This record gives sequence, C-alpha cells and structure tokens, in this order.
Amino acid sequence: MSRIPVAAAVGLFFTALYFLAAIFAPLLAPYGVAEVVGDVWEPSSATHWLGTDNIGRDLLTRLIYGGRTTIFIATTATILSFTTGATLGFLAAVLGGWADQVMSRAIDLLMSIPTLIFALVVLSVMPVTLPVLILVMGLLDSTRVYRLARAVAVDINVMDYVEAAKLRGEGRVWIIFREILPNALSPLVAEMGLRFIFMVLFVSTLSFLGLGVQPPAADWGGIVKENKDGIVYGIPAALLPAVAIATLAISVNLVADWILNRTTSLKGGRG
Repeated sequence: MSRIPVAAAVGLFFTALYFLAAIFAPLLAPYGVAEVVGDVWEPSSATHWLGTDNIGRDLLTRLIYGGRTTIFIATTATILSFTTGATLGFLAAVLGGWADQVMSRAIDLLMSIPTLIFALVVLSVMPVTLPVLILVMGLLDSTRVYRLARAVAVDINVMDYVEAAKLRGEGRVWIIFREILPNALSPLVAEMGLRFIFMVLFVSTLSFLGLGVQPPAADWGGIVKENKDGIVYGIPAALLPAVAIATLAISVNLVADWILNRTTSLKGGRG
C-alpha cells in the first residue's frame, strides 16, 4: 500500500478526531449538555476551557455534543441519500425507456424547488424530530445523487463487459451491483464527501433558522444561533462552531480526494 500523502493524512487525522469525539462525547464532555455551570459568556478559564454560552452552559461541552448530533444526522442522511439516489439512478439507466423518463422527470420536478425552501415548508408542518430531519434531508438530497448515478450508469451500461453479462443471462440486480456499481465508485465516492459536507451545512442552517435540532439538544448551527448576539460584544462563542464546520469540511474533502485518486484505477472486471 502506497504511503498516504501529507494532505490526506491531515484530513484523516482531523476527520477521525471529530468522529471519535462524537462517538465518545459522554466521556469527553466535562459537564452535561444542558447543565448551567457559570455566568453568561464567561471567558476561557481553567474550569471552562472555551468559556460559557448565552445562559452559562460550558461551551466546550456544547461543542462536543453539538458535533455528535451534527455528524450523526449528516452521516445518516448521507447514507440514506446515496442508498436511495444511487439505487434509483442505476435502475433507471438499466431499465431505460418510459421507466427512465418517468423517474427522471419526477426527479427534475423535485429539483426545480429550492432544497432549503422545500425542507422549511415540510418541517413547518411536521414534528421536528431527528428521524424526520434525517428523512427529509436524505430524500431531498437523493435527487442530486440520482442525477449523478444515472449519468454514470448510462455510460457504463453500454460497455462491452455489461453487454456480455446481459448475453450470459444475468439479471438486472447482477448488472447493477456487480457490473455498474464497482465501476461507478470513483465519482460516487468523490460526491459522497461533498454531500456529507452539504448535509452538515444543511442541518446547521435548519437549526439556525429554528427548524433543525431543538433545544436543549445541541448542534453546531443551534450554538451559532444561541450565541450570535455575543458577536456584537466581542464574544467568540458563535464563531467556534463555524470553525469546527470549516475544519471538518476541509478534512473530509481531503480524504475524499485521496480516496478518489486511489479508486480511479478501478476498471470493469469483465472489460
């Protein structure tokens, strides 16, 4: 196995750091997520490394638990969007004809509506719970994955090794998962990194607007909303989640680029 490039190693380190902090949040956080432990917007100290927030809760604790919630929602929604979008995109490419047209036009209709507006309308009439958030985000984002998966699968579906599999009598399930999927991994892996970061920004935006993760639970967008008034007084509490989001975004993209470079050598197994 070739040596990992420095950029990829840095990305892996910070990505792993965030995910490990999310997994072991109860062990790492010094206080409870909703526990009031000091005065409003206290500066950094030995007892509160990052200070306190707008009602006196430990900011480091809020950031750790906020990262756990944000990463969990983003990861689960990304998995849902890729499972749904890629499967439907591959199926449309293999079926072709009227089935492809119906599915593609339905996706075009959904994509014509701005994603954020669509999500705000849906969440305004539904209970805002974690399963609902994940379902709404995942299904809305699956339209983008569908377009990419279908475009890639259409090209692969006419390759000689796919035609040979069809002549052997292989079914559609075999064609999709044994012929098309392995050869579509490169663009899908690259897109997965971008979609994950989009999900992080998406849930943070929804929380900032009041229709995402609900208090007293913490997520990075909610922490920005709770502490935004402190910026006027020079309190950096609202900026720390933004730094966390930016660091995670850069790290995941570095890892995705490295994986993309490694998977570009994947070719058709029957070609």
